[in-house]
Formats: sequence, C-alpha cells, structure tokens
Amino acid sequence: MEDVSGCAQHKGVKPHARKTQTFEINRVSQFMNWSEAALESYLGDLAEAEKSGRNLLTEKYARMMKLISPVKCALIQHLIPPLDPEVSPLIDQVVDIVREWEQALASKYPHIFSRARPLRSSEDSSFATSLETSLRGELATYSLRYGFNSLGEAEERLKARA
Repeated sequence: MEDVSGCAQHKGVKPHARKTQTFEINRVSQFMNWSEAALESYLGDLAEAEKSGRNLLTEKYARMMKLISPVKCALIQHLIPPLDPEVSPLIDQVVDIVREWEQALASKYPHIFSRARPLRSSEDSSFATSLETSLRGELATYSLRYGFNSLGEAEERLKARA
C-alpha cells in the first residue's frame, strides 16, 4: 500500500484493508470456495507479479482509486499496467452477473443490505467504495491463465468435467 499511500488516505478505501487480521480473514474467505486450478492460477499470478516487482493488491487499489478519484490519483497511473484487450469485456460480464446477484439479494434482504457497501460505481463516495468498483479492481489483477475466453466457455468446460 505504500505506493498508493496518497490515494490510500481516500476514505473510499475500506478500513479492513489497513487492519491485517480482518484483511487476512476476508482474503482467505474469498479464496476458500475457489477450485484447486483457480488457486494455482492465482498463485502463479502472485509469483509472476513478485518476480517483476509488482504488487497485485497495490494494483487493485490503484485501479479502484483511478475509478473513484482519477485527478487525485493521477500520480500513480504508472503503477497500473494496461489490461489485455480481451480482459475488459470479461470483467464487464462478471461485474454484470455479480451486480444482478447482489441486487436480487438486496431486494430479498433489504435490512441486511442497507448495511452493505454501495452496489454501483455511480454510488462511490469519499465515504464508501462500491462493490462494483472493488470487484473491477480485483478482477483486473487476475490473469487469463485459467484458460477460459468467456463465462459460457468456462461453464461448458466445467460441466464436462463434472
């Protein structure tokens, strides 16, 4: 986080990202439902990033800050590697699906979700970062090594393995 310290002061960065134990619990719980192949792929991403002097969490937060406060964070743009052209449409697909799931849950459980982070990037503020912005930042740190070119292809290949 040192590399984005000027932007990390932005109130949109969740406090859990600065609290090690809670942060670790959140990351571990995120990965607990991943397949072995997906975990191995991400481990490879982390190893490659480390070899080249990159920090994927720094990149995630830098991408989030680029969406939330582009003017304030212009000084860190050099830390954000460009995405492969095929990645952005995949991120859009995943974000659309997750947004629909979250909206359905929010409709069913409005009191629980009234305490959750905002859903859409258009709701980002200096006090809260949306699920969409956080998800876009996270997904942009994943490689395509897992080998799927679309969600449809992933579904078909995983169905064939079952």
